[in-house]
Amino acid sequence: MAAATQRYACQECGASHGKWTGRCDACGGWNTVVEEIPREQTPRGLVGAAGRRIELVELQGADRPAARLVIGIDELDRVVGGGLVAGSAFLVAGDPGIGKSTILLQAAAACARGGAACVYISGEESPEQVRLRARRLGLADAPLKLAAATSVRDILTSLEAAETPDVVIIDSIQTMFIDSLDSAPGSVAQVRGAAQELIRFAKRSGAVVILVGHVTKDGQIAGPRVLEHMVDTVLYFEGERSHQFRILRAVKNRFGPTDEIGVFKMTDAGLREVPNPSALFLSEHGRDISGAAVFAGVEGSRPVLVEIQALVAPSSLGTPRRAVVGWDSGRLAMVMAVLDARCGLSLGGNDVYLNVAGGLKISEPAADLAVAAALISAISGRPLPANSVTFGEVGLSGEIRQVNQSDVRLKEAAKLGFEKALMPRRKKTGPGDHGEPAAPLVVVEIARLADLVELLSGDR
Repeated sequence: MAAATQRYACQECGASHGKWTGRCDACGGWNTVVEEIPREQTPRGLVGAAGRRIELVELQGADRPAARLVIGIDELDRVVGGGLVAGSAFLVAGDPGIGKSTILLQAAAACARGGAACVYISGEESPEQVRLRARRLGLADAPLKLAAATSVRDILTSLEAAETPDVVIIDSIQTMFIDSLDSAPGSVAQVRGAAQELIRFAKRSGAVVILVGHVTKDGQIAGPRVLEHMVDTVLYFEGERSHQFRILRAVKNRFGPTDEIGVFKMTDAGLREVPNPSALFLSEHGRDISGAAVFAGVEGSRPVLVEIQALVAPSSLGTPRRAVVGWDSGRLAMVMAVLDARCGLSLGGNDVYLNVAGGLKISEPAADLAVAAALISAISGRPLPANSVTFGEVGLSGEIRQVNQSDVRLKEAAKLGFEKALMPRRKKTGPGDHGEPAAPLVVVEIARLADLVELLSGDR
């Protein structure tokens, strides 16, 4: 048997090295390279080894709809695509203390009350500690099985010896270890190996396996990047710990839509669903305050209205400050450059602060026009038209481009009592988004960003 060769791997990015080094060449991390002893391998790989034949089937075959287990929490069911698919693997990641364990304990209790067999395995807490949290959340009567274990071998042996559960929650994957690997729990090899064994169990038994993943200080899931490729669905739990709102976002989903979100509110009794997040995000919206614009956005299939706040102040520094919360700082720089070059505004020498109220993070380009409106309002000191919403993409030449699902945005704004919409010019060639009004709103069409500056500077 050939001797095992030495291998060194970075615990931050998973890069392999031929020898130990103090600094990883791939990610630049210091003191992150450790030795890993791989499993013994047969010389010359698989030469001479006989494997079993696999079955090859035709592309056209009998379609069997994927069986889904409805959780019972509407916001969570929305994000995963209508329920949990049997035999699938989920990865739920988020910052420490954001509520990952809380929402999964609530989901497991809801499934158990619905008749599903659920197992909650914690590698960080004892069963007594989980019971304390369950009593605080009002879930003590749920028929849920608990265990505290970190050995993947022991976990799989116990799960296969009993009746196969419907849902298995592992909290967290960074605490699991495989005894055949000579590395500490949480290392790249341990996370990859433990996840592979648990996912193989899910595919073989038909159980739904939900893995909790920690994140690094950069917001990335700790461990190898391949972990996100191995699972079927990746969910990120977002939100500021100082805010009570939490956003569950699907960034990968093999059995449902991506970029779908679920909104929750953190309370003393756990996380509560928010069926109408627009009304909640706008609960403290000031009607006659300069620098505030209401953006009509779309997250997945859900329209969400949120307030964007801007503050422009004279700078006493050589390099003016830019502070952005909830939006892309690069797009802010682009919008400011267009306002300076195409509209004649002088924003470059001022400190600019931009905030998306409520802790929501916006990524779609349709927020460009709302950000520009907030900046124009802030520098002029004049509030936007009362009861108005804004959306549209800004081009580098100053033109306002159309965005998707305009009718959905307008209907949501009308439902919440808004009366006016500042939006891109619509085409006059068809129904819906192409000419016919989709909601009883006064629509102000804007073709260029200079038109918005003129509108907000003139008498209204």
